[in-house]
Amino acid sequence: MTSRSEVGARRLSTDQLTELGEQIKDVAADLKRSSQLLNTSLKQNPLASDSFAKVQMDRQFASDVINETLNELHSSRTFQTMLDVIEREKKKKINMQNAIIREEEGRRKIKALRNQLQNLQMEKEAEQQNKDEMIAHLKDQVQEMKAKTSTEGKYMKKNAELQVQQTQKKCTEEESKLKEEVQLLKSKIDQEIRIHLEIERFLRQNQADLEEKLELWMEKYDKDIEGKQNELISLKASKTSNLQRLREDSEKYLTYERVIIEDRLERENECKRRTQEEREFRSIIKLQSWWRGVMVRREIGIYKNLKKKVESKGKAKGKGKEKDKKKK
Repeated sequence: MTSRSEVGARRLSTDQLTELGEQIKDVAADLKRSSQLLNTSLKQNPLASDSFAKVQMDRQFASDVINETLNELHSSRTFQTMLDVIEREKKKKINMQNAIIREEEGRRKIKALRNQLQNLQMEKEAEQQNKDEMIAHLKDQVQEMKAKTSTEGKYMKKNAELQVQQTQKKCTEEESKLKEEVQLLKSKIDQEIRIHLEIERFLRQNQADLEEKLELWMEKYDKDIEGKQNELISLKASKTSNLQRLREDSEKYLTYERVIIEDRLERENECKRRTQEEREFRSIIKLQSWWRGVMVRREIGIYKNLKKKVESKGKAKGKGKEKDKKKK
């Protein structure tokens, strides 16, 4: 907006001003012609008086703006007034359009709310109708229940009277039975009392006999306790002597066992020593025989000239045999 105002505020050349003036005059002439045509159309249509007034106001506003712009062009060679008016009108138009859009949205919302309200009213009417039908149905049920309860009440009353009569009859019968049972129980109680007295007398007699027997048993118990204590004392004395004897016998057993173990160990050691000596002796004999064989085979020591002696003896024997053969 500022750039446009700066451009419009510049000084214009004479040719541009003349062209602009001619254009404004043409616009003014067109406005006059359009206003004349509009007047004729409005005269033909008398129902558009409001729109005619609005058009007149717009035409008057346009003519005022054009006159001011012409005056500004003649005086200062600018048309800033027209630019400002155009900007204001644009803003008004935008605001008007926004207002129209908001109004349309409001109308749509109002229409939707009216539809919702209408639907709610229809639902409420249907619900109210259902409730009315339910109330009528419930009234019918109440009437039926009243009739039914009245008949049931009569029936229950008669039934209760019959039950009261039956219970009274049963009560009289049971009362007579209970009286008979009371008499029977009284006789049984008397009998039980007599039996109780006889049992009590028998138990007292038995108690006296048992007390006498208890005294006898207590005396016997004391005597038995005294005898058992004496036996216990003698058993304790025999126990101590037996323990002493057992201790001595155990000591003797330990000494005998130690001696036996020592003797057994000595015999085992002697046996091991003899077996070892026999093994060593056999080994020595084997070693000696092996060494003799080695000395003989290798002619070592005393066996060095043994082979020559044997050979000489063999030759001598051979000669003696030949002589004997010759003699024969």
